[in-house]
Amino acid sequence: MPLNPPAASSPVAESPVRIPVDIRRFSWLKPLAGDYAYHFDRVAEFYAGDPSSDTAWAAAIAHTRGKARQPEQLAAVLASQQARRAAPAPAREAAASLADPDTIAVVTGQQAGLFGGPLYTLHKALTALALADEIARRRHVRAVAVFWIDAEDHDWEEVRSCTILDVELAPRTVSLPADAAPGGTPVGNVSLTADARHTIDELARILPATEFTPALVEELRRCYAPGVRMADAFGRWLEHLLGARGLIVYDASDPASKPLAAPVFAHELRSPGETARFAHAAGLALTSRGYHAQVQTTDDAPALFRLEGASRRPVRYAKGRYTVGDEDYAADALVREAGERPAGFSPNVLLRPVVQDTLFPTVCYVAGPSELAYLGQLRTVYAHFGVPMPLIYPRASATLVDSAALRFMLKYDVPLESLQPQDDRGLNAVLKAQMPEELDAALAGAGDAIDTAMARVIAAVPLLDATLERTAQSTATRMRHELETLQGKTVQAAKRRDDTLRRQFARARALAFPGGHPQERAVGLVSFLNQYGPALVDRLAEELPLELGRHWMVAI
Repeated sequence: MPLNPPAASSPVAESPVRIPVDIRRFSWLKPLAGDYAYHFDRVAEFYAGDPSSDTAWAAAIAHTRGKARQPEQLAAVLASQQARRAAPAPAREAAASLADPDTIAVVTGQQAGLFGGPLYTLHKALTALALADEIARRRHVRAVAVFWIDAEDHDWEEVRSCTILDVELAPRTVSLPADAAPGGTPVGNVSLTADARHTIDELARILPATEFTPALVEELRRCYAPGVRMADAFGRWLEHLLGARGLIVYDASDPASKPLAAPVFAHELRSPGETARFAHAAGLALTSRGYHAQVQTTDDAPALFRLEGASRRPVRYAKGRYTVGDEDYAADALVREAGERPAGFSPNVLLRPVVQDTLFPTVCYVAGPSELAYLGQLRTVYAHFGVPMPLIYPRASATLVDSAALRFMLKYDVPLESLQPQDDRGLNAVLKAQMPEELDAALAGAGDAIDTAMARVIAAVPLLDATLERTAQSTATRMRHELETLQGKTVQAAKRRDDTLRRQFARARALAFPGGHPQERAVGLVSFLNQYGPALVDRLAEELPLELGRHWMVAI
């Protein structure tokens, strides 16, 4: 029996507070995500195996256990990080179990977004925890969930802000200063200042006051205190939310872990451009099948950065020599340096997964839609490094609404995706559906009558005068236009008549697609923790099934 059968063949039973939506209905998701869930055979050549296949899971576990790693050293690195952040005991126990070479891991991760980043951060972590529990139960193995903080990413603009919904459900954004991380500075190296206090003060002013607000703000002040590194603050916050469930948080910028990745760095430098070429070839294969290449590569460029002080600089290669900034290196010299001083190197987006799965015994990676796409370019890269490629499992995807919004959508049969446009198309469709049947039938009948009668007139007038045919056609067009104008006016009358329905639609849209963007991507998870309290985590753990190809509307 497959661990997680495709949604198309075995849907999870609906809950009164959980409604499934086929992801193929969403215009913002590219075709690869739908085919991965429903037609894996179309994309199989790009991945290690079908996550709905029991055989694929058995193979992934065997391959992962067959790879030589340094489990005791990894467990020591994790223990040190957890001690620094004062991680909860269940998280420490889970990390300690990685010293056993038979323990396997489900990994997920992302950048260190402010206050935990968007809601999907929680979806990712909960999916990893649920998969680890399911594997352990079905396979009788020790499986743990790991959240990889991509702390060496240097896109400060992407992580310094957090958007929340105010009391009017309007999206409001709070941010750390733009100049807190000079260009090229890895996010994990950014230490918070007193500005963090001001940002939390602003957050507290904007959040709608609930019984949960004081405790939430107090905990944020503890995690995001001045002097704390951004990666540590993010890690503290995740451990506060999920450490008691056993989530292992790993800071990828930790120099102590770099010796574990030294062979990968050296191998990349011994074969400059190979990783990029493999990924480029896979990207071409994806596009030839109607998909897209998520990562565009540069020929001959190693998939590495060199860490120099507070900066992360790309490594360039040309004519047998490497260049970093203005410095020039002989190829063998930089290879030796990668082996002897690996703390000075950092993988780029193509090499990061290989480093991740060199360190961790990863049987499965929980990915968002964009990650799913670029991981599809890496199967031959994994083989090049002799690292087993894990299975890829799409993260849980959900839109959180209150019971009133869910009742409105169910009562009026409002498709979730119809709430995304920021015009009146979706509202007009709802209003039109509520029109009196007699009126709708009468208008439709009038339209048919006009078409039928005028077709006869248009056919007959040339018998009298051929020059009148065009006039008759214009008359038919005007009559149809006048009828459509009348129909539009009936819709406007319905709007005026049913102002309550219009407000309900606007409220549901503001919740589901703030500013026209999917909620889980646009709104910070702190907004929902403020509204629902710590029970939010428990409810989502209960209400987000391990099922491919579905998005869930969940009433909390």
